[in-house]
Amino acid sequence: MCQAIDKRISVIKGDITKLEVDAIVNAANSSLLGGGGVDGAIHKAGGREILEECIKIRNKQGGCAIGEAVITNAGYLKAKFVIHTVGPVWNEGTKGEVELLDRCYKNSFQLAHEHNVKSIAYPCISTGIYRFPKDIAAKVAVNKIISLLLEHTSIEKVIFVCFDDANYLEYKKYI
Repeated sequence: MCQAIDKRISVIKGDITKLEVDAIVNAANSSLLGGGGVDGAIHKAGGREILEECIKIRNKQGGCAIGEAVITNAGYLKAKFVIHTVGPVWNEGTKGEVELLDRCYKNSFQLAHEHNVKSIAYPCISTGIYRFPKDIAAKVAVNKIISLLLEHTSIEKVIFVCFDDANYLEYKKYI
C-alpha cells in the first residue's frame, strides 16, 4: 500500500458506536427501521432521532435497496452522520453479491464525500447474519476503499471497525 493511503486507512477491533468520527456507516436492513447486530447497536446508542429520520426516508422512497446508501443525523452518537447501507445476503456468490457489496462501499463513501466528511468508520458489512464470507468481504471492502481514497483526497481517515477477532484478522491481511 502506498504511504499516502497507509496513513489514511486503519483497522481496529471495537465498538463503532463509541468512535469520534464525522460519519459512521451502518450495515442496515432495507426497511431502515433498525435490527440486530451493528444496526441495532447504532440505533440504540444514537437514539430516536436516527429512527425518525430513517422513517422519513422510508416514507419518501420506500426504504433502501441493496447496495444503496442514505444519510441521517447521528443522534446521541459522537459522529455527525450515520450513513446507512444495505449489504447483500450471501448466496454462494451466485446473485452478484460481490458487486453489491462493492456498491455499498462506493455509495456510502460518495455520500460521505458529498457531505464533506473527513473521517468515516465502517463496520464489516454483511459478514454477520447475512453470512458473507469474511475473507471475501474484507478484500472487497479494503480494495474499494483504497481506490476511492486515491480518487478523493477530501476524506482524510477511514477506519474499519471489527467487532470480532475473525473479521479483524481478515482486514489486517489487507491493511
